[in-house]
Amino acid sequence: MAGPSPCADLQAVHGLEHPVHRVCMRCVMAASSPDAPCSCDCFVSVPPASAIPAVIFAKNSDRPRAEVQEVVFVPASTHAPGSRLQCTYIEVEQVCKTYAMILSRPSWLWGAEMGANEHGVCIGNEAVWTKEPVAEGEALLGMDLLRLALERSSSAQEAVHVISCLLERHGQGGSCREDPEPFCYHNTFLLADRKEAWVMETAGRLWAAQRIQAGARNISNQLSIGTDISAEHPELRSHAQAQGWWAGQGTFDFTQVFSLTQQPVRMEAAKARFRAGRELLQPRQGAITAEVMMDILRSKESGICMDSGGFRTTASMVSILPQDPSQPCVHFLTATPDPSRSVFKPFIFGLGAAQVPQVLSPTFGDQDPVRILPRFQTQVDRRHTLYRGHQAAVELMESGQERGQQLWQKQRDLEQEGLEIARGLLTSEQTPASQQLGSLFQAFVERESQLYA
Repeated sequence: MAGPSPCADLQAVHGLEHPVHRVCMRCVMAASSPDAPCSCDCFVSVPPASAIPAVIFAKNSDRPRAEVQEVVFVPASTHAPGSRLQCTYIEVEQVCKTYAMILSRPSWLWGAEMGANEHGVCIGNEAVWTKEPVAEGEALLGMDLLRLALERSSSAQEAVHVISCLLERHGQGGSCREDPEPFCYHNTFLLADRKEAWVMETAGRLWAAQRIQAGARNISNQLSIGTDISAEHPELRSHAQAQGWWAGQGTFDFTQVFSLTQQPVRMEAAKARFRAGRELLQPRQGAITAEVMMDILRSKESGICMDSGGFRTTASMVSILPQDPSQPCVHFLTATPDPSRSVFKPFIFGLGAAQVPQVLSPTFGDQDPVRILPRFQTQVDRRHTLYRGHQAAVELMESGQERGQQLWQKQRDLEQEGLEIARGLLTSEQTPASQQLGSLFQAFVERESQLYA
């Protein structure tokens, strides 16, 4: 079958019987709660669905309402042989070379909800529950897998391969929210590069992946790969057959075979968002732009722009990945909640790229509640400078005052400037120096901060 294959050094373990997992019942109960923070939406457009010769990626990260998401720049680096890397809960082996990344991440953990690297690879992840039980114990979060794949992959297909190897070696698990009550899930991923996209959906260490070489696609907290499987775990079908989920003959439909018969409350709600996302994409096939993706992420009627119960859209991202390798990829990030009241600000990898302090949360070292066992017994204030200013701005915009409407319009005007810069770069009307491109995000964050001052 086409696509990524398992790691060569892990081939021997693929013949072993799949282990029986201990199920974390508290995680199962949390997943069934109406307030469980488990909704996200990812979108991708691959030419000819895009209006320009570029792959366009987008994601809303829906998380607990009070959670702060920061934007982190990680430069490329080299590492000594045998180095170890501390992720959110566990250590893994480090590779010799890692790529530069821009990440949008919940500020308490190591991984990321979405991000991009210097090679134009973008990834977003989502929560999912399947017939394969969620295991007890701490392992790699899906957000850790996302960051590890970005630092180690020069294409979306390679990122699928990296995630599959890490799943096989380390598994996935651990609480995904900053709360004493654990909340655990498996993950689906939307991965894109300049040429194509992949959807990868997991169930424990098992997985299936679908290659998207044309058209538009979305994912929303549920299995969505049916019979169109481009790559898979070598034991995927035999395990399903052994569990009595598949007869072993005829069509193998991954979604049908691995989906829970009775879905958690939030996964049932996700079906409506998945349909709404598809309906918003389909009529625009051939005309999808970054602005179209931003409009979709701002859709409150559909629930894609989330504001319900204990959680909301805490950050958003849209990326333009030109097929022409001479053109730069442009990544727009909000670093603030609610895209309908936020500014998508452009980031481009270049010589001046560096961490922007206004979107970096404070750190607490060994006193961080995530580091003290038992975890998450206390709360700390993780709000970064832009987040604080944005909070005050949102209050003003929601007040109905004329000043609030004027501020909202200034947000849109600033965002439009960023989109115009992107258009100029992609039509060769502008050729700024690499140093200017690298400092673009910093400039827009500073200007947004001035709006709120």
